[in-house]
Amino acid sequence: MAVSIHPSVDRGVKPGSGNFSGGTLKCGCSDKVVKIEIKGDVAHNHACGCTKCWKPTGATFSIVAVVPRDHLLVAENGDKLHIVDLSTAIQRHACHQCGVHMFGRIENKDHPFYGLDFVHPELFEQAGSAAPGFAAFVSSVIESGVDPADMPRIRTRLKELGLEPYDCLSPPLMDAIATHVVKSKAS
Repeated sequence: MAVSIHPSVDRGVKPGSGNFSGGTLKCGCSDKVVKIEIKGDVAHNHACGCTKCWKPTGATFSIVAVVPRDHLLVAENGDKLHIVDLSTAIQRHACHQCGVHMFGRIENKDHPFYGLDFVHPELFEQAGSAAPGFAAFVSSVIESGVDPADMPRIRTRLKELGLEPYDCLSPPLMDAIATHVVKSKAS
């Protein structure tokens, strides 16, 4: 029996078009749908095992990417959004009706990822956004109820999908964080 990672990748990771110019993210409601307009493609798309990211029913991981903050616009029914937890670094804006996280925003200007908003690309109405390229916080799925004995199968499946598993972020993102820390100490 194959390990389920996320419905959008379980049958294979679909490559991005390479020229995705943006699109509309939609929540799961059938009435008064929250719509978020994204200008341009996503970056650092990945499977995330953390316990804070929104996952569709039955998914072990979320699929999450970033866009520049000024490339995201709440286009319709923003009055349905609320912040899930004000105490977290990434403030996740979710639809209070269906529960789907529409975007996550960092308000702390000293955070290494300030200026980037986190989105779930599977919510795009349009196809072709950049494909997931790695898996982050893999061990964290244990905190959400996954049996630790299943972890070797999960890591094997992630590798089969071409999503290198990390128990933090990918090396380039960890380098970006370290660079930010060094620069902030030099100021």
